[in-house]
Parts: sequence; structure tokens; C-alpha cells
Amino acid sequence: MTTRHYRLLNVFTQGGRALSGNALCVFEDGLGLDDATMQALARQFNLSETTFLLPSSVANARVRIFTPSYELPFAGHPTLGTAAVCRALGLAQDTLSLEMNVGVVPVCAQGERWTLSAPAPSWREPELTRAQLARLLGLSEADVLERPLWVRTGSEQLIVPLASESAVRRTVVQPGAFNELRSADGAAMAYVFALPAAQRAVARFFFPQGTSVLEDPATGSACANLGGWWLAMGRALPCDLVISQGEQIGRASSLYLNIDLDRQIRVSGEVIELGRGSLVQF
Repeated sequence: MTTRHYRLLNVFTQGGRALSGNALCVFEDGLGLDDATMQALARQFNLSETTFLLPSSVANARVRIFTPSYELPFAGHPTLGTAAVCRALGLAQDTLSLEMNVGVVPVCAQGERWTLSAPAPSWREPELTRAQLARLLGLSEADVLERPLWVRTGSEQLIVPLASESAVRRTVVQPGAFNELRSADGAAMAYVFALPAAQRAVARFFFPQGTSVLEDPATGSACANLGGWWLAMGRALPCDLVISQGEQIGRASSLYLNIDLDRQIRVSGEVIELGRGSLVQF
């Protein structure tokens, strides 16, 4: 019988509040666990994501990321939270790299604020019209601006610019219609945001779980994909945005997006460790 130690963290916390941001479980040692067991453990904790640390020959650690339903090749808040655990375990210092299914992702820290450098983006046009997208988001066509795009900096998601913060808050995803969205990976994922004012933006992210559509409190991969959308639209560089997410579900979060003159996309946020525990059956 092997004891498995894990840590519970919140990532992209807001204003230093421990119970804000997006929750994460990190297993300190995933060696010996098969895919089915990792998936079952992610379902047991039932958080947005659970990660497992493994040895790597090309980075400070290898990381596998599971939602309660499936494995992800890359995700933002698991990357930052797992990096913080690596530092706490002595596997790295403030600068490190993590091997993921999308490749090696560089991460660095200043205190408790962690920053990842996202892979270079790609993008494509959606199959649905703006009117169809508006209907599945419970909005009017006038609420949806040019130009929604499927963007991938690790995980492909539909990035949808809206006309106002009010439209972001009024978004009510229609579960039946939402299934019409299909990323290259076969998942329906949509990130809606209002164009920034004074370097601030408001965003929401929706994803399927079983037959339901859930809202994520803080989505680092979508924040990186917003950076890809920014580049696709040829908007001014450098870019520095503070993005508020999670307000509608009582889990306020702050994400920081930077795109430099070399078109490198970086996503930052604060990480707070809440607690530790162990499982004795694995």
C-alpha cells in the first residue's frame, strides 16, 4: 500500500483572498498510477483539474492534468499551481520548466505570483455564424463583435468578443445548442469577454461536464488564447491586461495577460496553498 500525498491550492486569487481563484489538487508523486486511476482520483476530488507530478528527463517535472471527465494537454491554473508545488518540494526554484502533453512550458515566479509562457498560437474561423453563436450564448447578434475565433496555445477554445461587460454578464449558455460547438479536440468550450477599458477586461468561460455546461472561475489557457486572438486581430503591442473572471459564480479571480513586442504570450496569477493531505489506498 502506497501513501499518496496531495496539496490543495487556489490559483489566480484576487486581492490576496485565500478563498478566491480556481481550486486545484496536486498529487506530489504520480509514479505507479495508471491513467484510469488518475482519472478516478480527479473525479473523486471533483475540482476543475487535478494534476500528478512525475519525473522528467527534459524539465523539472512532468505534469499530467485531469478534469473530472478527461485529460487535458495543457491548462493555465494547473500549470501555475503545480509549479508552486514543485518549488515547495525543492524540485526547482523561482524559474523552472514543466513537461506537458503540449511540450515543455517555462514558468517563473516573483514571490507568490507565477507566470507561464504560452506556446505560440494558431487560430481558425468558427463554423457557426455570429447569429448562431449569439443564440447559443443567449444573446442578441448585436452583442457579438467581430471576430470570434478558435484559438489554440495549448487547448483549442472558441474566443468570442462581446460588445459590453453587460453582455458578458448576461450570457446564458443554451446547453442543447452549446453542443453544436466542436473544437479540433471534439470539446465544446467558449470564452466570452468584453474588449478592455483602461487595460481591464471581464471574461467568462463555459465548458461541458457530462450533460451539463459549467462555468470556470479562472481559466489560464483561455487567457493565453485571448492573447492569441489579440495577435490574430493585429492589435497594438505590447499588451498588458488585467482580466476579472468568476464573479457570476461567487469565485472572483484575477488573471494577468502580457504580450510583448516579440509576440510572446504570458499569463500570470497569484497562488495560495490551502492545505495538505494523503490517501492511503493507492
